[in-house]
Amino acid sequence: MTTSPRYTHTAMLLHWLIAVLIIGAFTMGLVMTDIPGFTPTKLKYYSWHKWAGVTVLLLAALRLLWRRANRPPPHPAGMPAWQVRAADVTHVLLYVLMFAVPLSGYLYTTAAGVPVVYFGLFQIPAAFAADPALKALLKPVHYWLNMVLAALVLLHVAGALKHHFVDRDDVLKRMLPRP
Repeated sequence: MTTSPRYTHTAMLLHWLIAVLIIGAFTMGLVMTDIPGFTPTKLKYYSWHKWAGVTVLLLAALRLLWRRANRPPPHPAGMPAWQVRAADVTHVLLYVLMFAVPLSGYLYTTAAGVPVVYFGLFQIPAAFAADPALKALLKPVHYWLNMVLAALVLLHVAGALKHHFVDRDDVLKRMLPRP
């Protein structure tokens, strides 16, 4: 097993923070939408979900800037071309969805006429006035973008585990902090 270059500590930190926030926001989204009625708990979960989404959006922007300035390690030598292409396409789609999911949630919330108050500190300006027809359109858009993101996250994890346990290369280890 050869040692390949590792991701920077900043890239690792952003990767794992975003991963935790995406998993948390996704789980929160599933839980909060199943709570019947209009309760304080449901409102709290919606706020947390929005806060996580805005934070993912901000961290994804920072991560994209970091990635442009700090190239990721190359794919392992000898990795089949189709796997390189699949990994590259998956990463691009993950980045697109790290922006599209929170933005679709923000637009859906705006169309619903509900403000986004980030961590209860300041209100993010609405992009437009409440629009029930647009709200009806954006709700399934946000839902299905989340489902695609969840599927890609699972594919990403499966790929990392395959590299670790089947290929026995350093692909997973280079994104983990050293002990």
